Amino acid sequence: MKVRLDGFLWLLLLGLLASGGAITISAQSPQDPQGFLRDYTKGPSSFPLLYRSYQEQPIPPLVLESSSRLRDLIRDGKLQLSLADALSLAIENNLDIAVQRYLRPMAHADVLRAKSGQAARGVSGASVPGGLSAGAIGAGVAEASGTGGTGSAGGITGGGGAVNVRQAGAFDPAIGFNFSWDRATSPLNSQVVAGVPTVTTYATAYSGSYAQLFPTGVSYSLSLSALRQSSTQQRLLFNPAVVSRFSLGVNQPLLNGFGRLANERFLLVAQNNLRISEEVFRQQVVNAVIQVTNAYWDLAAFQENVRVAEQALAVAQKLYEDNKKQAEIGTLAPLDVVAAEAEVAARQRDLVVAQTNLQTQETRLKNFLSKKPDPALDAAQVLLSDRLPEPRDVDVPNLQDALTTAYNNRPDLRQQEGNLQNQNLSVRFTQNGLLPQTAIFGLYAGSGLEGNTLATTGGARDSLRQTFGGDFPEYAGGISLSLPIRNRAAQADNLRAQLESSQSEIGLQKTRNQIALEVRQATTGLIQGKAQVEAAHQASRLAQQTFDAEQKKLAAGISTPYQVVLRQRDMETAQRAEVQAVVNYAKALVEMDRSMGTTLNRNGIEMLDAWSGTISRLPTPPFNVRGFTTQPEGNPGGNQ
Repeated sequence: MKVRLDGFLWLLLLGLLASGGAITISAQSPQDPQGFLRDYTKGPSSFPLLYRSYQEQPIPPLVLESSSRLRDLIRDGKLQLSLADALSLAIENNLDIAVQRYLRPMAHADVLRAKSGQAARGVSGASVPGGLSAGAIGAGVAEASGTGGTGSAGGITGGGGAVNVRQAGAFDPAIGFNFSWDRATSPLNSQVVAGVPTVTTYATAYSGSYAQLFPTGVSYSLSLSALRQSSTQQRLLFNPAVVSRFSLGVNQPLLNGFGRLANERFLLVAQNNLRISEEVFRQQVVNAVIQVTNAYWDLAAFQENVRVAEQALAVAQKLYEDNKKQAEIGTLAPLDVVAAEAEVAARQRDLVVAQTNLQTQETRLKNFLSKKPDPALDAAQVLLSDRLPEPRDVDVPNLQDALTTAYNNRPDLRQQEGNLQNQNLSVRFTQNGLLPQTAIFGLYAGSGLEGNTLATTGGARDSLRQTFGGDFPEYAGGISLSLPIRNRAAQADNLRAQLESSQSEIGLQKTRNQIALEVRQATTGLIQGKAQVEAAHQASRLAQQTFDAEQKKLAAGISTPYQVVLRQRDMETAQRAEVQAVVNYAKALVEMDRSMGTTLNRNGIEMLDAWSGTISRLPTPPFNVRGFTTQPEGNPGGNQ
């Protein structure tokens, strides 16, 4: 059987096939190394290359190798590490930061999705209130779909009826095409109508539609359909016959669903969540900086503890040797030699414990600074170039200034404020949802019918001319109104939104109170830490002097080796307490910056570097450090 398609249908079919074929011939663009800084909210440009809308877009590359900076810092089996280097390595290699770095592109993708008219999906730390979803959870802006009503009056078959043009489409316009060919053979029980006992029908059909929704709520839809049908029936007016129809429908809500808020609510939330995602990431960077800084100071403290233990062992060893010589010449009892030897064993034990703690802390710090295990890093000894900071009067800020700074800078407070804004959007939307659903609509449609008769020959061109020429027009307009009796679902949604908003406000105030408490505690910790360091320095100096005096008394014969051992223990305890007091003060400085939300600014860390994972400028930690150094043997445990 030979199937005839008119030129109009052929052109539409070929255009559709051509656009579909073009989708498969393009190659994906390479990934952008700075992908985390790209703007994904716009999506690919559709013009003039329409196929780009159907391609997978590149995302930031997955990098699981540590940065070259880490390898460059390892020389001769040693990792020479300043605090600035440690912070740089954390920004580049810390896996917790790497995980949260994807939040911003995800939030961009949510904005892109909301721009199309679909519901936002949300990101970690940023809420999408359930009250924003009309109908099923996760639905888009409009509940209706398709191309709207096309009316029933004025059709080829005649008749009339009610007309209703519903809201249709999304912000992204939708185009639909359909083409089909059909051959059907049917037996008949009568020849009166058809004139033959068996009817064979050939049908070639095409339909196209276009629909779009605008932020104000107005939507329109276009549809065009054409059908060419031939049959073996007799006594048909046209055989073959070409039927075509064109319609334009418009819908505008007047109450429920009217305005930008009702239709752009997901876009507003997605844009707000984008800002929240940046604060979530900032909080993660702050947490990583705090972890690395505290780990750095802990390692410095453990190194000082090893030094103290080594000096204590050296002193105990010297006392043992002196006692042993005196026992050999008979001026000291053998029991005193045993006591001195026991003290040497105890100091050896303390040194082993200190060295073990040091190695454990080295491993912990290395884990913060690398993405995966590295044999060279595992074997490297960490040498710190920055020493523990000493207290300064300028370290303690004014309380009111610190509170103001914290309220302006804390990322967790900004997250809470952003989520409260989302809840307020939900309240406003559910207020609109309390209104009845009413809309005005209009419709224009035209139809055409042409074909072959005994006297004339017609086709798709003539049928479409009738359709667009208004030979058989249809005009319709009206208003629709839906009044849900009792309106309990909308009432419940609005109540829930108000309750959640109030709950969020309480949570926001709780966060403010917690921030104020943390700032006050951090300020108190600095003041107390400064006093403790000064007292620990004094106690260490006095313990040193007492030990030196006890040694002189032993040399003069007016003391005993046991008393010297006791003074040595007191000196070592004071030195350990001194180290712990200084490291506690260093951590108090870190906590002060955290409580005020100034950690990144104080350390000179750029957020662009954190987003890209590449350091353009070394951080500049604020500590003006001076600390413990190894002293000559004549002054063990002293501090510079």
